[in-house]
Amino acid sequence: MTDDGGAARVWSRPALAVLMTAAVVLAGCTAGFLGALFLHVAPPNTLYQRYQQQVDGVVYPEFEQNWKLFAPDPLQQNLTVDARVRTAAGTGGWIGLTAQDIAAIRGNPIPSHADQNLLRRAWDFYDSTHSTQDDSATAPNGALAQEYLKRIALQRIGRDAGGDAVMAIQFRAGTSAVAPPPWSRESWSTRTQYRELGWWPVTDQDYRGLR
Repeated sequence: MTDDGGAARVWSRPALAVLMTAAVVLAGCTAGFLGALFLHVAPPNTLYQRYQQQVDGVVYPEFEQNWKLFAPDPLQQNLTVDARVRTAAGTGGWIGLTAQDIAAIRGNPIPSHADQNLLRRAWDFYDSTHSTQDDSATAPNGALAQEYLKRIALQRIGRDAGGDAVMAIQFRAGTSAVAPPPWSRESWSTRTQYRELGWWPVTDQDYRGLR
């Protein structure tokens, strides 16, 4: 590389040290991340069992490995997720989070992956780590699943509702069986069944990093 005068540019030792350090750190982080993903998808082994908490902290929830990508299982139920918030002025009405996603997808030739799957997968993550009886966590990453679902909703709702600060948030999920095709002789109920969670407090910490 040369400057405008044609002379070769010479990097100073501090600049070279910074560049080399950055390259080493970047390579190390990349190797660590790929190593965590490898341990996550590899058959059960002693190393993963020893560092399972650290590996899961890297992988979940954004980088979960789901082999249904290669062998998809069509959904047999329609799922909707709603949320409502509580402020000093009272409790607001239900906000259709899934309805927002459907509105963004419908008519869009290239809908985003987030609109199609983010909320649904977040609910699946929560549902698989919590009891349907009392909503208690049944897995070590239950708290992470709750935080993930809460932050997705708060990013959409914002910090206030009607001019008042959000103090708590509540979720409900509605599931209904997909209706059989017109030519089928089978028949089953498509009535929506709701699962309503308790109220979760909202603090400033829940908004960290959100736009």
